[in-house]
Amino acid sequence: MTEMAFGRVVQQPNDPILPRWWRTIDRLSLSCILGLFLIGILLGLAASVPLAERNGLPQFYYVYKQLFFGSVALAVMMVVSMMSPLMLRRLGIFGFGICFIALLLLPFFGTDYGKGATRWFSLGFASVQPSEFLKPFFIVFSAWMMASAFKVGGPPGRRISFFVTISVAFLLAMQPDFGQAMLIIASWGVMYFIAGAPMILLVTMAGGVVAAGMFSYNNSEHFARRIDGFLSPDLDPRTQIGYATNAIQEGGFFGVGVGEGQVKWSLPDAHTDFIIAVAAEEYGLILVLVIIILFLVVTVRSLFRLIRERDPFIRLAGTGIAVLFGMQAMINMGVAARLLPAKGMTLPFVSYGGSSLVAAGIGLGLLLAFTRTRAQGDMSDLLGRGSHSPRIIRND
Repeated sequence: MTEMAFGRVVQQPNDPILPRWWRTIDRLSLSCILGLFLIGILLGLAASVPLAERNGLPQFYYVYKQLFFGSVALAVMMVVSMMSPLMLRRLGIFGFGICFIALLLLPFFGTDYGKGATRWFSLGFASVQPSEFLKPFFIVFSAWMMASAFKVGGPPGRRISFFVTISVAFLLAMQPDFGQAMLIIASWGVMYFIAGAPMILLVTMAGGVVAAGMFSYNNSEHFARRIDGFLSPDLDPRTQIGYATNAIQEGGFFGVGVGEGQVKWSLPDAHTDFIIAVAAEEYGLILVLVIIILFLVVTVRSLFRLIRERDPFIRLAGTGIAVLFGMQAMINMGVAARLLPAKGMTLPFVSYGGSSLVAAGIGLGLLLAFTRTRAQGDMSDLLGRGSHSPRIIRND
């Protein structure tokens, strides 16, 4: 009777895991994520060939690597999306601890690969960027801390998460990686706002970020050079930003044609940080809009599903992951279009990179897991029918 009255489906606790996963997963978001991955392979076929030729490697060497790491990322995403909230919390806490230790060790054992920022551990056959894996685990850890503050007699979780955030941002800035540090702070700020932070505290934090930016500008040549390049009215066409913006302009609405783009021959990071410039030049505004829409659907749809979530931990962690995913995409595309200073940030699930792809798979697996329908009423159901309402799930 409840099913007929409210249009819901009661969860069967003994269902096999795969059918239950398929019924409760957000299939539209899953489809959009797969679409982004396929677009990434398509763009990799164009963007990575010049790099392979410059390095004396087989023509599609980087495409094969992207397929391999992408397959691993998809497998990890599926496995993580099937986990229970308790398992996700344990995974996030353990993963954050490992990544935090890795960040502490990075100045001593890391390498910069000639890019001026020590962000990677070289394993000989591959490299690992700890900050990419840190981000989704940090969100889960912070959500756990903030949610614990809602419990009677619980620890001062919000205060603890604040000091952890400052520590992580400091370690990232020391690499230097100001882009990732700002992304961490912004995602945490949104979560803290949802957790009930007073507005005066958020304004104070914003002022602190501005002060930190001014200090970094005056004391870091790396940071100052990027800010000056962004603010300069004259754009050097021989810089990465110059090549990228010119490629976007040349692409127009429909692009110059598949394989006809030139920016991939000039940009060393065309397959990673500036992959959107390759898309704009060869396929035009049409493909860029498709990519933007896919990111928007995943981010906005996830946020709408999380609005009705009762569990504070799930609501905070899911919101943090969604904001992190959408904001990183916005920053990457904004840099290529010269709307933001250069950050050195990949486009999630589209850009080439083993660490980036697998870390994105973990993050999106977490997001899909947090937005699954669960054996509970919506907030509106709880308020409207009292505490004795039947335990039901949404059938979105």
